[in-house]
Amino acid sequence: MPKNKPNKGLLKRIRITKSGKIKFRRAFGRHLRSHKSGDTMRGYRRPTYATPGDTRRVCAMLFTNVTSSAHVKKGDKADAAES
Repeated sequence: MPKNKPNKGLLKRIRITKSGKIKFRRAFGRHLRSHKSGDTMRGYRRPTYATPGDTRRVCAMLFTNVTSSAHVKKGDKADAAES
């Protein structure tokens, strides 16, 4: 059985935080910026975090499990606090 090979290009573009969130940079902020507003450019500098669907896709590409407390549903947090 061959070994699973994680996607190296994806590994170079993301960071997995200590809390398990997947952090990456936004697109469209590198060049051709003269017509973009300052608010837009500041938004490009802010970190972006993957949605739950993207997290599943990233885990499949990296052959790893990333569990994030940030993606727990609101009802689940209330249940966990009660117990």
